[in-house]
Amino acid sequence: MFEFTRINTKDDHEGDIEQGTLYPGISHGENQLRWGFIRKVYGILAAQMVLTTAVSCLTVLYAPINDLLRGNSGLLLFLVFLPFILLWPLHVYQQKHPLNLVFLGLFTVSLSLTVGVSCANTDGKIVLEALVLTSAVVSSLTAYTFWASKKGKDFSFLGPILFTSLVILLVTSFMQVFFPLGPTTNAIFGGFGAVLFSGYIIYDTENLIKRFTYDEYIWASVTLYLDILNLFLSILRMLRQGDN
Repeated sequence: MFEFTRINTKDDHEGDIEQGTLYPGISHGENQLRWGFIRKVYGILAAQMVLTTAVSCLTVLYAPINDLLRGNSGLLLFLVFLPFILLWPLHVYQQKHPLNLVFLGLFTVSLSLTVGVSCANTDGKIVLEALVLTSAVVSSLTAYTFWASKKGKDFSFLGPILFTSLVILLVTSFMQVFFPLGPTTNAIFGGFGAVLFSGYIIYDTENLIKRFTYDEYIWASVTLYLDILNLFLSILRMLRQGDN
């Protein structure tokens, strides 16, 4: 009876350890380090989302800022391209503190201002619906990816598919400057973007679990931040066009 109890206790202990295992084959020490890295990335990501929410709300609620951005097309265009410019120093100095956090803050604020303008020119009900849908999709896909990785599933095959789809999305967006799309086509285009960035959330979450090095915490948070932000904007666009 004593031996039976002792063996059960050992099995239960091993089961508890396996419940926190990120993916099959990872050692216990590596697993603990990886969890620490993941918590750090999600902490930075949470700070980015809070900053984006604050800046966007300020842009929406404080009319002079919104009027300035809407009335000055040159300034708005500069803010649209500024995040792409900041990606270069952000990548170069991602491991150099505190420059990495300075560039990350500038990158987040510049994107937040454009998001704020989009929200300010959209009905509040639609913005709330897009926010709720984005939160639900991100939470469910993140949970699914962690579960799937634990079961040994691999999503690296999505890389080429997602990249090709992203190129198509970018080229089509550029073409809209010269050949505007109708409301229905815009809604479909927004739906395509939502599916694309949902795929990127799965792909980049798996990279966070398995492939990003411990020094790439800034870049990991940037990729997930862009996935979530673009998913929100795609859903917002789809709902806005569908409401017309």
